[in-house]
Amino acid sequence: MFEPLNFFSKVSSLCLVIGLSLAGQSGSAETLKSIQQRGYLIVAVKENLYPLAFKNSAQQLQGFEIDVARRLAQELLGQADAIQLQPVANQERLPSVLAGQADFAIARVTATEPRSRLVSFSLPYYLDGTALVTKAATVKRLADLNQRPVAALNGSSTIATVRYLVPGAKLVGVDSYAAAYSLLESGKVVAFAADVSVLSGWVQEYPQYHVLPTLLSAEPLCVVLPKGVQYDDLRRQVNSAIARWHSDGWLQQRAVYWGLPWANLLKDRDTKPTEMLRP
Repeated sequence: MFEPLNFFSKVSSLCLVIGLSLAGQSGSAETLKSIQQRGYLIVAVKENLYPLAFKNSAQQLQGFEIDVARRLAQELLGQADAIQLQPVANQERLPSVLAGQADFAIARVTATEPRSRLVSFSLPYYLDGTALVTKAATVKRLADLNQRPVAALNGSSTIATVRYLVPGAKLVGVDSYAAAYSLLESGKVVAFAADVSVLSGWVQEYPQYHVLPTLLSAEPLCVVLPKGVQYDDLRRQVNSAIARWHSDGWLQQRAVYWGLPWANLLKDRDTKPTEMLRP
């Protein structure tokens, strides 16, 4: 079972430490003009997060976020293949932009206040959120989890979300998605709480499972950009493109193509994705 810990405080402190240690290097980030002169984008991405970004059988990167990265290259440079994709671990996503090693990070980064002190965020290209996956036919709604064991990743923000919105559930900590799958298959837990973007890939791989329709939270996924007035033109171009993709339906089309939920992320919410964060 979980031990109490101040998760959000630790994450905030870690982000600030990273930012302070790299602040002196942030000036090496490229402006829009210098990127155009170079002729290609460098984008930090994930490589093991199906269906957002992953390697196919030919070891080529693909997925929803890879589509977004290539579309940005088309917008800014006129060619979708004018791009260098740079796989990074979670802890490298912000530092890669802060140190100028990547122009952007499109790597399942949620916009938070502590992070916004270090980097800039685009308008959201997708609303992720906490959901629950199960294969139990008797579990169709949150109330069905009362007094039943539910797994969640140790140290994740999902813990607090489930405790608040499903207080009757008995939380069981796991260290990995594989561990959660093992507990589900053995019947030791009845559901697993995690990001709906990842669970969408889960149910594609294991069709005997289903994601409960109720989302416990909504978290904007945004492009990470360097902070500073010299990057205003770059941010405006990126935000303009994302706003247009929302309006013309391209983002929705690509999300649905990759099996990501879309309509239920906006259900019963008055705020549109493009209104959640201002340029």
